Amino acid sequence: MKRIELEFQIRSSPSVLFSRLSTASGLAEWFSDNVLVDGARYTFIWGKTSQSADLLSIRPLENVKFRWTESEEPAEFEFNIVMGEIIEDLSLIVTDHVDEEDEEDVVKLWDAAISRLRKAIGS
Repeated sequence: MKRIELEFQIRSSPSVLFSRLSTASGLAEWFSDNVLVDGARYTFIWGKTSQSADLLSIRPLENVKFRWTESEEPAEFEFNIVMGEIIEDLSLIVTDHVDEEDEEDVVKLWDAAISRLRKAIGS
C-alpha cells in the first residue's frame, strides 16, 4: 500500500467544511449516497453496495480519520483542514492508502468527490 496526500483549495469556513467531513448527513451530501452511524462505526452506502469504516480520531475543525473495516491491510483515510497563515485560504488535505496500480483511479475518485463537496458547500 502506498500513502498518498491530495490537497484541495476550498472556499468555506472551517466549521462548515468540518461538518461535511465528520457528520453522517454531511458525508452523505458528497462522499456517498447515505451514511449510517453506530457509535464509531460509519457505514457508507453507494447504490446497492456498502462499506464500513471505524472513526479512529476526530479533532474539531482540524481532522477526521477513518479505517476501512473490511480491508486486510491498514486502509485508513483522513481529512485535514489547514488554514493558510498569510492569506487565510482553506485547504483540505486528503490522505489515503492505495495499491500503486490503482493510484490514478483513486485520485480521479477523490477529485470527483471533492467536486461534489465544493458544490454541496457552495464553494
